[in-house]
Amino acid sequence: MAGKNQNSWITKLPKIGIRPTIDGRYGGVRESLEDQTMNMAKSAATLISENLKYPNGEPVECVIADTCIGGVAEAAACAEKFDGENVGISLTVTPCWCYGSETMDMDPIRPKAVWGFNGTERPGAVYLAAVLAGHTQKGLPAFGIYGRDVQDAGDTSVPEDVQEKILRFTKAGLAVAMMRGKSYLSMGGCSMGIAGSIVDQNFFEDYLGMRVEAIDLTEFTRRMRDGIYDKAEYSKALKWVKTNCPEGHDPNKGKARRSRGKLDAEWEDSVKMAMITRDLMVGNDKLDKMGYKEEARGHNAILSGFQGQRNWTDCFPNGDFLEAISNSSFDWNGIRMPRLVATENDSLNGVPMLLSYLLTNTAQVFADVRTYWSPEAIKRVTGYEVEGVAAGGLIHLINSGSASLDGSGQQSIDGKPAMKPFWEITTKEKNACLKATTWHPSDGGYFPGGGWSSKFVSKGGMPITMSRVNIVKGLGPVLQLAEGWTAELPEKVHKTLDDRTNNTWPTTWFAPRITGKGAFTDVYSVMAKWGANHGAFSYGHIGADLITLASMLRIPVFMHNVEESDVYRPSAWNSFGTEGIEGADFRACQTYGPIYG
Repeated sequence: MAGKNQNSWITKLPKIGIRPTIDGRYGGVRESLEDQTMNMAKSAATLISENLKYPNGEPVECVIADTCIGGVAEAAACAEKFDGENVGISLTVTPCWCYGSETMDMDPIRPKAVWGFNGTERPGAVYLAAVLAGHTQKGLPAFGIYGRDVQDAGDTSVPEDVQEKILRFTKAGLAVAMMRGKSYLSMGGCSMGIAGSIVDQNFFEDYLGMRVEAIDLTEFTRRMRDGIYDKAEYSKALKWVKTNCPEGHDPNKGKARRSRGKLDAEWEDSVKMAMITRDLMVGNDKLDKMGYKEEARGHNAILSGFQGQRNWTDCFPNGDFLEAISNSSFDWNGIRMPRLVATENDSLNGVPMLLSYLLTNTAQVFADVRTYWSPEAIKRVTGYEVEGVAAGGLIHLINSGSASLDGSGQQSIDGKPAMKPFWEITTKEKNACLKATTWHPSDGGYFPGGGWSSKFVSKGGMPITMSRVNIVKGLGPVLQLAEGWTAELPEKVHKTLDDRTNNTWPTTWFAPRITGKGAFTDVYSVMAKWGANHGAFSYGHIGADLITLASMLRIPVFMHNVEESDVYRPSAWNSFGTEGIEGADFRACQTYGPIYG
């Protein structure tokens, strides 16, 4: 809880289970393979723990079965151990033939993969093919891992192509396990008729294994009125804001301008709202000491959404500060885990924020997919001819007053703009993000109740992936994604374009990668075929990881620009047709249905 640790969740983090399977025949066969098989398991565990971290920055933990698994009795003992150790996904490894249906992982909801050693001495590939056929026949999709090159007997190394698949599977499987049992906290209801803020509880329960918790926004007014927040922390936070959140120009004119006293009061309410949001999501043991035992527990929320417009913002300060600072990797308590909050309670944009966050451990940026600017239109309006990644035009990503401050691009990796896990962010980088962001009195036309809108312009050159979940009646949830880069325009050019919308909101100029296929024939098509008015973007080209994760959740992907050779799904997907990987994906997801439904 907040009073104890800013970098933890309420429930325990899942572990990776490693299952070394072996030929069950004693009398020389099994005995000759024990060491090699167990060493494969240890190599896989080392690979995972050295390369992957939980969102709190700790190395991912692996649990290896106590013995090699040669038959059903040892498989059952392994399953019992995994249940007791909070294992969320399993990786089976073997260098040899094993008894397929006797040794396989039969857990129906635990993501699973099998690594069959490519060696000539023993048929690891034969077992891999046999056990994957068993998984497919039993309706338990599993991922196959098989190295391209033959390895020598006794080689305990993990080839690069095998490493890539193990890590991709593990990242996606961990995401499935980490969200299971958590909550989406719907703070308020539907915002301005936005479909994604009509929160679909069946979707969260059946596909993500999450529950939906809902509160009315009067809970904010009650806590603000009755002082149900840590007063000492509030004083600290307000002082921090005055020092670290520079104010920018006021877009309001004449009588619409608010007095200094009113603006200060809006800052005070905005800070309280940010604290209350955190307490609602994960709890705060300080509230228990104040006598608010129920409030202290929170809602076990890994993701939330704030309705804001209009029932709240017509009367009270908007949620821009609470959303921006929650989604950032730092606040008045220092550098910490982001807390994901979807603007306008758009849960279907919050979900890809969650998926990408669990894959990358980095802050996520919520944005309006606002405008497509063609090269011709940019030149007509500004006289400037775009080039480089922007040569095909740009999509203006701009949220109505709020976005994670990490999105400014003031962090760096190898000297290039980046967004990093919180434990890699330096104090200098945190301060640069704060300095690059200005806070503006909100536009009274949009927000009669006031508030403070954040403003930054993302640095160019960041690889990013934008994604979105949509729900289609009769079909269910679908995912779309677009890999690309942030672009930077000359200041005068940016200002000319930005002034045509709202220049007190955060801006990212996005250039998706064009492949000439499907929705990616040009930048215009990406914009035209985006499924809603919102999109979320994550640092890095993580489209392949998202596709793997979506297949585990049985959510088909209908739009992406990932190379087909990088698409990694369960082996059962190969049985659903050859006329296009997206078509097979739709048929497989429809056949298997949601994991928890």
